Amino acid sequence: MAPVAATTGTYDVALNRRKALMGDSGPMALVQNLKVFSIACFACIGGLLYGYNQGVFSGILTMNNFQAHMGNYDSTNPADQTRKGWLTSILELGAWVGTLLSGFLAEQYSRKISIIIATGVFIIGVVVQATAVRGGHSSILGGRFVTGMGVGSLSMIVPMYNAECAPPEVRGSLVSLQQFAIEIGIMTSFWIDYGTNYIGGTGKTQSEAAWLVPICLQLAPALLLFVGMLFMPYSPRWLVHHNREAESRKVLATLRGLQQDHELVELEFLEIKAQSTFEKRTVADKFPHLQSPSAWNTLKLQFVAIASLFKSMAMFRRVIVATVTMFFQQWTGINAILYYAPTIFANLGLSSNTVSLLATGVVGIVMLLATIPTLFYIDKLGRKPILTIGAIGMGTCHIIIAVIVAKDQHAWAQHSAAGWAAVAMVWLFVIHFGYSWGPCAWILVAEVWPMSNRPYGIALGASSNWMNNFIVGQVTPDMLTGITYGTYILFGLLTFMGAAFIWFYVPETKRLTLEEMDVLFGTDTTAQQDYERMEAVNREVGLKSALGEVETIETAEKEVFEDHQSD
Repeated sequence: MAPVAATTGTYDVALNRRKALMGDSGPMALVQNLKVFSIACFACIGGLLYGYNQGVFSGILTMNNFQAHMGNYDSTNPADQTRKGWLTSILELGAWVGTLLSGFLAEQYSRKISIIIATGVFIIGVVVQATAVRGGHSSILGGRFVTGMGVGSLSMIVPMYNAECAPPEVRGSLVSLQQFAIEIGIMTSFWIDYGTNYIGGTGKTQSEAAWLVPICLQLAPALLLFVGMLFMPYSPRWLVHHNREAESRKVLATLRGLQQDHELVELEFLEIKAQSTFEKRTVADKFPHLQSPSAWNTLKLQFVAIASLFKSMAMFRRVIVATVTMFFQQWTGINAILYYAPTIFANLGLSSNTVSLLATGVVGIVMLLATIPTLFYIDKLGRKPILTIGAIGMGTCHIIIAVIVAKDQHAWAQHSAAGWAAVAMVWLFVIHFGYSWGPCAWILVAEVWPMSNRPYGIALGASSNWMNNFIVGQVTPDMLTGITYGTYILFGLLTFMGAAFIWFYVPETKRLTLEEMDVLFGTDTTAQQDYERMEAVNREVGLKSALGEVETIETAEKEVFEDHQSD
């Protein structure tokens, strides 16, 4: 474990020097990096579109005019419930495909161009959905699949773009904007559904616009993102990786609002160059037959690299943490709530579709608010306590709802208070998810990997997330109809199992170095090899030399100051 301190040493010096030049992290750092903050906010329109699509169909499915065009999904006929599941979950199947392609697009065509491509795919999908007035069921299915491909890619590429444009002092804050954008999108979709439900009346006179407006409204931010990204800069990291160093240095200086020869720009540029060189050396060492940067090799590398994660026990333990954590995140039932909230609230005895949509709007608000504390306390409290407490809270809510439904599902009119108690449990469930498994699961999945395996490990975790998301969306209508309160028992038991998995199997990862991760997951020594390779690269590109000069100057200045004080 001797190299642990050395591993962080180079970057501690770099971090301290950046702090001296730019100040610490926090709100003022965002003000100082206003241009980067503005670009990140704009790119997070992609997260807004993702969240909007997560929530908008929950209300549309219950609208009378939509059912008149697509068929009745409120019957107990299993075929109707299965069709309802497909209409909702087809988005997640498309997103799974989009996630698999996003790494290739981002590396081959740049993060910027990939966001434009994904947004273009998204727009095509929305246009196809808008033709459902004439095309019916097939247009919605096809359009949501294509839209899903777009949001799946955006959900991966936008955080990557923001992270690579941001300086280290504000990187965490800017990447976390994506989660806020997603939840704002979810909340917005719920309230738009509530408002448009009144167009033409809430009964048989309801207008086609009631469900077409929520679908077509997505085109406005999507077109804004598509056009606006044409004027956004390329990622400095991608430019360096593709041997466009002069352009990268220029973009970096523009983003920081400094001259190209400024010390801060030079320091960050050398760090980016070191990371890029490290990645190329890693590919050459592990996959020498794929080191040529052709489109085919770039595509093939993703799948070959993911397959390599299963070849050692230490890596396989990380695979289990990433994929099983995402399995349990989806099987908490969170997306069953987001996708079918109005239906669930109607099943809990709320008197009308309008009241159900209103209760659904509350879901969006409480989940957004519940996420905020975690952003401030995650690094202090740790991942395991937050995830475990959140899972126990969610599981308890499910069991309470199951008991209420089992007792009163056939007599809601006589037990309206019990119905509202169940609704309150749904809101409490969403609060528990908002502060725990919403943000923390993604953080855990991202940080358990050694540097050289991180992109592929995150892609594997995201793939597990979207596939389980699809399955939950597909089976929930059948479960609500077929086993009623058993749905909540199933989600509750799986959520308690998730708590046990986190507490007894997953190690606490807060503030650990990559080498210490090797000790936790087994002596694979991947991080140790990464360290040695990275140290050699740092010397080669001149980063250690630059930092050595800084240390020498600061030491000399300190000695002069001390001599002056002694005189």
